[in-house]
Amino acid sequence: MTTLRFPSPPQHDAAEALRGEVRAFLAETLAERSPLHRADSWNGFDRDFSRKLGQRGWLGMTWPKRYGGHERSAFERYVVVEETLAAGAPVAAHWIADRQSGPSLLKYGTEEQKQSVLPGIAAGETVFCIGMSEPDSGSDLAATRTRAVPVDGGWRVTGTKLWTTGAHHADYMILFCRTSGTPADRQAGTSQLLVDLKATEGLTIRPIIDLAGQHHFNEVHFEDAFLPATALIGTEGAGWEQVMSELAFERSGPERFLSSMQLLIELVGVLQGAPGEAAQLALGRLTAHLVTLRRLSRGVAAMLEAGENPGTHAAIVKDLGATFEQDLPDIARGLIDAEPDAASTSDLVAVLAHITLNAPSFSLRGGTREILRGIIARGLGLR
Repeated sequence: MTTLRFPSPPQHDAAEALRGEVRAFLAETLAERSPLHRADSWNGFDRDFSRKLGQRGWLGMTWPKRYGGHERSAFERYVVVEETLAAGAPVAAHWIADRQSGPSLLKYGTEEQKQSVLPGIAAGETVFCIGMSEPDSGSDLAATRTRAVPVDGGWRVTGTKLWTTGAHHADYMILFCRTSGTPADRQAGTSQLLVDLKATEGLTIRPIIDLAGQHHFNEVHFEDAFLPATALIGTEGAGWEQVMSELAFERSGPERFLSSMQLLIELVGVLQGAPGEAAQLALGRLTAHLVTLRRLSRGVAAMLEAGENPGTHAAIVKDLGATFEQDLPDIARGLIDAEPDAASTSDLVAVLAHITLNAPSFSLRGGTREILRGIIARGLGLR
């Protein structure tokens, strides 16, 4: 069995100095944002807010300046992500692009792709979605059936992507697809393509309404859609290695335990002053778990800063974080005498309803528990 250690994140003076600046900006900018809207931080789509972050140099923070970045540290970026999520800011317009699509293009993209796309992401202008999951395959990405067939000048793409968050807003998608072989070949023969969603014919986006009655998810259908040869990201046939690298960015950040943060804030506010013994024990345990998750997540940031591959460590953070987030609504319901009700005038009850309806997705997005635990087992040398 392999021993797995999370590095200790160093004290980073520049990052902590930045924290006060970010908090002051958020306090002013989000002053009128209700607790219920703060609870929907991940899915809060606000291009103006993302542009404001871009104007302050808080997107594309670690990227080279020649691509619109700011050459700051992974710890400074971590502070911005942590503070915006903890404050319930509407991050959806820049979220995927800044977190994973941009870093993937930076690592594997052509110079033309970097020059044409990355500055827009850093400015908060360009929105991305993820073309990974498919019908009947769940989190088993190797079972992808979406196929890109080589033709003169590019590719013809046919297939369907599912649960594609924000596709109806997005400008681009990074599409994971099969360029050779069959699904029986699993990881072999897969590639990634850059899709301009505003300029590609043969592409249809259909809404999926979630349990909360909201439209965040979509089905994206490709019907003999043409993509130019310049759409290929990285190396043809190396899509599996590339998508695993992208998922390491997706799984490791503080978003993996801060999705339910507003519920914890409201719960503490209601219980403050006269908590019983059961409430004290529950809040103490939740706080201990939160501090531990933050420590692990910052350890992954240290690995990214050092240029290391945090794949296994990121899977651990994501798995533990999803468990924490999904447990929180049940713990809250055990401590208060109220049932979830989105129409309630009580901020706690309304936020509880929202988190309860969204909690089932927390262990799906970024990979199911079964997939994550398989990755962890391989990382530990157990399979």
